[in-house]
Amino acid sequence: MGHPVERASGEAGREELPPGQRLQRGWPVTHYGPVPKFRPERWEFRVFGATADGEKHCWNHEEFTALPYATVVTDLHCVTKYSMLGAEWGGIPARTVLELAPPAPTVTHVMVWAEYGYSSNLRLADFASDRAIFATHKDGELLTAEHGFPLRLIVPHLYAWKGPKWVRGIEYMTADRRGFWEERGYHNLGDPWKEQRYSYQEEPGDGPEL
Repeated sequence: MGHPVERASGEAGREELPPGQRLQRGWPVTHYGPVPKFRPERWEFRVFGATADGEKHCWNHEEFTALPYATVVTDLHCVTKYSMLGAEWGGIPARTVLELAPPAPTVTHVMVWAEYGYSSNLRLADFASDRAIFATHKDGELLTAEHGFPLRLIVPHLYAWKGPKWVRGIEYMTADRRGFWEERGYHNLGDPWKEQRYSYQEEPGDGPEL
């Protein structure tokens, strides 16, 4: 059975690696806190906040993983300075979620929520990228628990921390609000091509005051 594949390794007119990054063979495990235990009967993906209809939208695990599957071939850039090139990520495009549970017209940002209350904020335009995907698979194989199973967000044009592991939902916001690492010294935007690693590098307008 075929699925749509978008090939998007690198950026047109750019070097293969963003500044300060090194090529990584293999896939290191990096995260904060313990690996959560997956309980499918309790798992739920929620879209809440400033939705277009004012309602919360929910899917259980079976329903969410039955949504149209797609793949994107792209790179992963970690703020710890490694880059993994040309991985194939399979799952549910972020745009599918936006279509099924649209945001209100006043929404400007999204907060991605994961297990243990972990969060990461994104501009709506970044979340709506045609390369952003809620991944269930990498290179045709189910993600392992250590790498985010059952669901992690991949936003290839931003540093990897902007796409959390173990995602449980998204909140539509009408103003920006910092997520977990963004409150702890990491850059609010996280563009690897501009090497936006830390909050002290922020320019006026890059994010809310700390």
